[in-house]
Amino acid sequence: MRFIQEFKMKLKVTIVIFIAIFLGLVLLLYASGKSPNDYANPQMATSKEIPFCNEEHIDDAEGSYEEPKLDSEPAIPDSIFEICKPAPLSGVSEQIIKKKAYIVSYNKNSKIPNWVAWHLTGEHSDGPVRRSNMFYEDEEVPQPRATNEDYRGSGWSRGHMCPAGDNKWDVEAMHDSFSLINVCPQNANLNSGLWNSIEIDCRRWARQYGDIYIVCGPVFMNREHETIGENAVFVSEAFFKVVLCLNGTPKALGFIVRNTSGNRKRDLYYNTIDQVERITGMDFFPALPDSIENVVEAKVDLDQWR
Repeated sequence: MRFIQEFKMKLKVTIVIFIAIFLGLVLLLYASGKSPNDYANPQMATSKEIPFCNEEHIDDAEGSYEEPKLDSEPAIPDSIFEICKPAPLSGVSEQIIKKKAYIVSYNKNSKIPNWVAWHLTGEHSDGPVRRSNMFYEDEEVPQPRATNEDYRGSGWSRGHMCPAGDNKWDVEAMHDSFSLINVCPQNANLNSGLWNSIEIDCRRWARQYGDIYIVCGPVFMNREHETIGENAVFVSEAFFKVVLCLNGTPKALGFIVRNTSGNRKRDLYYNTIDQVERITGMDFFPALPDSIENVVEAKVDLDQWR
């Protein structure tokens, strides 16, 4: 009997101690601003991974991501576009469309641009905006027009004319760069290799000299051309790019690049602007005073572009 009484007494003491400990824990939890339910049902933080392309130039990747909210930059003024815009074309379909960072002469017959022109400053040669890799059909031009399906399985990559790397300064500008009116079918090795190297050089020159003006586009050398997709998007035999710098002593440089892998010496030619004009039939930088235009377009000194 005595044993039972001692056991009951110890049990009561144990229960009292347990209740005291429990009440103490509850008081501590409420003092810290949390309820017991916060620990019984912890809420796990969720995050959405943002795909990021570490390579400088991969134009055939597709994806989407949530762009950080950034203050919108002002669009390039019309006065600047007037300097880099070529003269109107003769005998060629041409629809002029102005995007935030570039202006394009679109050809409804070839479903690619005749040319794309833009002004690149040192400040705009880099920025916080990541590549979207979201190429899109542009409804500003009439149907039939290029679509992503035209490129899929064609053996040709989607080659930017005004590159994504020149548009990291603004979300809208980056989005515009993936419009298919800014794109031509391009050899994949050329796209990620030699053509990309020229784009990187242009950004370096923009930082080095303050700003430059650029025009580029396809070159058709044959009478008949390969087409891709249901919408018969033309494949050019080559590309041109002309670069103008008006800071310091004005200077200009032209490129003709064959639409091949870009591994051979004959795939790249350095030219004067006059030579590129003869090859393309275009008149570049017509807004310049003749005293400047005639000089910079007639010669090229590669040592000035080191």
